[in-house]
Amino acid sequence: MRADGNITIRARRLRKHMSLPEVMLWRCLRGRGDGKPVFRRQHPFGPYVLDFFCPSAALCIEVDSEVHSLGNHPLRDARRDAYLRRHGIDTMRLSASEVITDAQFIADGLIAEARARAHRPLHPSGPPPP
Repeated sequence: MRADGNITIRARRLRKHMSLPEVMLWRCLRGRGDGKPVFRRQHPFGPYVLDFFCPSAALCIEVDSEVHSLGNHPLRDARRDAYLRRHGIDTMRLSASEVITDAQFIADGLIAEARARAHRPLHPSGPPPP
């Protein structure tokens, strides 16, 4: 899905000003090779900018600070997650404090999850009969 120009500009700006937990996680997720799934950071998708996105796994990873539990943030996050789900993308939400505690451990789990999702069949019972 293409994002409009304003979202793309916002994504570029967010890439330059990532939070500490986002930077720590990105250092662990970035790179290619050894069958490692590709992750994108601050990826524009429709009206949103996803913290991290793995296209092959249709997986969005959001690093949430404590502000996400305040005010209308939970409702906004739920709307965003529902929008992504309608487009076939699952969202995993991580707390910023967890990422700061052990970014490599978190990244290893995300990489394993993305690998598993990228290789699962489209239908739980396997492909349709010929």
